Amino acid sequence: MHADCWWKRSRRRLQYWLTRSKRQRLLWEEMEFHIESMVQDLVAQGTPEPEARAAARRKFGNMTRTSEDARSVWIAHWIHDLALDLRHAFRGMRRNAGFTTFVILIAGLGIGASSTVFSVVNALLLRPLPFREPERLVWIVNEEWSIQVDNYRDLQARNKSFTDLSGFAGVHAGASALTGVGEPERLTNSPVTCNFFTLLGVQPTIGRSFAADECQGKSNSPPAALLSYGFWQRRFASDRAVVGRTLRLGNKPVTVVGVLPESFDFASIFEPGTPVDVFIPWPLTAETNRFGNTLKAIGRLRPGATVENAQTEFTLLAAQLRNEHPIPERNPVVPRLTPLRRHVSGRFGPAVMVLACAVGAVMLIVCANLSNLQLARLGTRQKELAMRAALGAGRSRLLRQMLTENVALSGCGAVLGVALAALGTRAIAHLDAFDIPLLASVRLDGEAVGFTLLAAVLTGVLFGLLPALRVRSFAVGEALKEGGRGSSGTRRHAWVRNGLVVSEFAFACMLLVGGGLLIRSFLRVLNLNLGFEPERAASMRVDPSFRFSGAAQRNAYVDEVLRRVRSLPGIRTAGLTDVLPFAGDRSWQVSGKGQVFPKGKYPPEPFIRVVSEGYFESLGIRLRAGREFTERDRAESEPVAIVNETLARTLWPGQNAVGHFVSQDGGRRVVGVVDDVRHMSPEQPGGPEMYMPMRQTGDFGAMNLVVRTAIAQEGLASAVRAVLRPLDPSLPVSEFKTLQALVDKAVSPRRFLAMMLTGFAGFALLLASLGIYAVISYAVNQRVQEIGIRMALGASAANLQSRIVFQTLGLAAAGLALGMAGSLALTGTLQSLLFGVSPEDPITFVGIGALLIAVAAGAGFIPARRASRIDPVVALRSN
Repeated sequence: MHADCWWKRSRRRLQYWLTRSKRQRLLWEEMEFHIESMVQDLVAQGTPEPEARAAARRKFGNMTRTSEDARSVWIAHWIHDLALDLRHAFRGMRRNAGFTTFVILIAGLGIGASSTVFSVVNALLLRPLPFREPERLVWIVNEEWSIQVDNYRDLQARNKSFTDLSGFAGVHAGASALTGVGEPERLTNSPVTCNFFTLLGVQPTIGRSFAADECQGKSNSPPAALLSYGFWQRRFASDRAVVGRTLRLGNKPVTVVGVLPESFDFASIFEPGTPVDVFIPWPLTAETNRFGNTLKAIGRLRPGATVENAQTEFTLLAAQLRNEHPIPERNPVVPRLTPLRRHVSGRFGPAVMVLACAVGAVMLIVCANLSNLQLARLGTRQKELAMRAALGAGRSRLLRQMLTENVALSGCGAVLGVALAALGTRAIAHLDAFDIPLLASVRLDGEAVGFTLLAAVLTGVLFGLLPALRVRSFAVGEALKEGGRGSSGTRRHAWVRNGLVVSEFAFACMLLVGGGLLIRSFLRVLNLNLGFEPERAASMRVDPSFRFSGAAQRNAYVDEVLRRVRSLPGIRTAGLTDVLPFAGDRSWQVSGKGQVFPKGKYPPEPFIRVVSEGYFESLGIRLRAGREFTERDRAESEPVAIVNETLARTLWPGQNAVGHFVSQDGGRRVVGVVDDVRHMSPEQPGGPEMYMPMRQTGDFGAMNLVVRTAIAQEGLASAVRAVLRPLDPSLPVSEFKTLQALVDKAVSPRRFLAMMLTGFAGFALLLASLGIYAVISYAVNQRVQEIGIRMALGASAANLQSRIVFQTLGLAAAGLALGMAGSLALTGTLQSLLFGVSPEDPITFVGIGALLIAVAAGAGFIPARRASRIDPVVALRSN
């Protein structure tokens, strides 16, 4: 029994030793000591030890309760001390209002920038997509293109990895005229498969989703339509009675069956920069199959299935389909599967992480700057701190007080940071000119606020750490003696302040180099030859609100539109096209008539454009050989086509393409060769292209008027609308969109990154210049007597200025050397974000180096000039 009691006591002591804090262990040992003393007294009186121990424990009481009571006292004492520290901190902040305002401003700007970038990172990379179980959603494409309907249906029926597949139209989404409800308006609609919203887990806010018979066109009522939440609010003022209402969309009646929830932003996820107003069902029929690779597919994985396994299965299924349906019976399918999240924002991951690293560097510069300010301020507080230490305050108490003051300052900066982040995220979310997915969902949510609080605490600790450690290092007696003439201690620690300035310049250098490389890359993209001239060119949708009864009516409409628009003053030339640059990827296989390709090699798939005469001149596309289309290229004339240089070289290498025939439509004679146009993006070279005359084709869909003007475009849209109204009173003519705006939108992700990183780099440069100015100014103030003696002994003002400026340049050069070395080591990570610029671009490095040296010289010249004007007599008497 005695041994058992010993074992229990040992186990209990070991448990508390491992699980309790030092203070709790000491308390527990103290209670054990008192119990053992009582046990020894009882044993000395003749009581057996087991009975004595039990009696002692009964008399002492519950040890756990005693421990908790003591702990509550400790917590209350800790809270009381914290309240005193905060009260003292806020009193000090009031006494030094200028210093406090500056610190809060710097910390607030840094924390606000951090919170804003975190909100962008959270929206693009961290926050789940607004769908049910989004981690199980997979993006499915045919190589880089969409999938043909029949291939999609076979993959849907045969696969074992997905619970279901769904999709939406890749190239047949477009604009339709809404008429019969107020002013005619052109809406953007997107055809989707029947199960699209069900698979995503999106339920309409009001009404219902599509029914099976509506998707197959078997319903006796007008086709169904779902409205987006934003369009419902804007056009129908959130009227719930809109469900069941019949609208005329593209001169066809449609019945509104529901309104999608506000959280579902199709455009932000799948088609950034193109808001979708209406969703209509897309039947998977033989007719839609003839469109070719036009379906963008999404699948939901079965529980336990992986993307890798599904990719293997789809590869095998695709091989079976190619054997069962050879070309030209069906387009071949080469499936590529990607998690939906990675497809939506994965390509922006490197850019967003660069921004996150940039804001991290900015926060380190902020902390270094504020640490320098606190170190300088500490020189004036040494006597105060020494007096507190002499009156009994321990060094840990002083350390805690300094950290509390710094965290309080950064907390006030966080309040400003939250306000700035709220404004910043709101501005970013409304940047419609940037073609970036999920950008509209950027917001200051609870996670961002939590990050802001964490950033505030870390900032307070980081920028207060060095000053707090400096408190622990000073000697009380020395501080009291030197308090009146102070600063020798600070001079001994000048290397700390100088080291902080050097680190600021190093980080600023790295940010400026990164920003400079991205800006040069962005300028290279803007200077590319796009194959067309966007200046002074603009476009407008002019397809009518009615359907053509035949080719004659369509051609008459084309003739009249061009005649009326060309008659307007200021219009140099005008043309029509079905697809604008950067606005579509429709293509199909084309070969030279009579050409036979070997097995395993397929004919090229050029981009197909349907255009009218005047189109090439309006866009500024140069004709290399042959002729352009004319009004005589009609249905009754010889079928013709124009190809670009790439397609001409591919089909007829080393030959003049003019006069050859392509196999399209039974044979079209090539009458011209034009420059390549970068249709996909400015960075991607133009691929093969073929143009067909608008008057020789069937129902090609959209009509985009393209004009080249000699005057400003303000008011031009209203003039075009006025001359076209007689042709179609319900024509919903929108405003002109400049071709330059299309180019700007295509390069908007690159511009967004360059703009953000350059802003951070500029802020970092400002902080670094303030930091070096503060250090040099402080050094000058501490050396007033020395400067006075030098001037009294004959030192000239120019000599003093040069010595101080050279000291400044020495700090800047050290920071520049470290920053350049770091930039050379890290700029390789920017390789994927650069275009036409090397990560070791010498122009950028030399330019940034010169800029930093100039800024440092300017920051050092101001205190140097002030020092050179010191009166020696006043300086010698100042101490």
